[in-house]
Amino acid sequence: MRRQNFTDDTVDYAAVGATQAPDLMQYPPEHSVPAEDAWRIGSGEDRFVAAGELLLSWAPLRGEELSITDVRPASGEGYAGVGFDADGSPVAPSRLEAEQRFAADGTPFVSPGTGVHLHGKVDGHRADAELRVISVFEEPRRVGFILGTVGHSIVSGEELFSLEWRDNDEVWFVVRAFDRPTAPTYRLFTSRVRRRRKALFARYLRAISPLYTS
Repeated sequence: MRRQNFTDDTVDYAAVGATQAPDLMQYPPEHSVPAEDAWRIGSGEDRFVAAGELLLSWAPLRGEELSITDVRPASGEGYAGVGFDADGSPVAPSRLEAEQRFAADGTPFVSPGTGVHLHGKVDGHRADAELRVISVFEEPRRVGFILGTVGHSIVSGEELFSLEWRDNDEVWFVVRAFDRPTAPTYRLFTSRVRRRRKALFARYLRAISPLYTS
């Protein structure tokens, strides 16, 4: 069921939505390297809301070594998003409202179907890629989105970014991903895929919670 999604014609991998599956680390998509991590970044509603604004304004992919260009929201009556159940199966549009929001510099907020170009390196690992937003979720205690690769990357796969305001009032930043190496050196040495992913996760965390330095 993970493979049934509108993006099958546009992203460059088949297991769309697999970052939502609880068994990702045990049963990743074929030939891919899974990764996940979670960090407590504070507590309370104010922290959750502030971090959510950062996340949906592309903060993990902007500043320091990374930048984004050519942000292209879905136009007109286009894609409304895909929702996923606990097993990673698509169930319904993830977001129905059509209103587009913008960051302070005019960059459109993350929205379903948006395309974007990522540029940069992290700890010497190239991060250039064309990406598409697969799903966006904005719930009372959970906010985030899923990105999939369209092309021009050394890996093919998906990332899930999520902020959770848990019942104990703690706010957690959760990132999950799977990468199928496409560049020859990464296919031969999957340890490089893991190092690249670790560096990206650290970069994402600094963007959402600058108090973290590693």
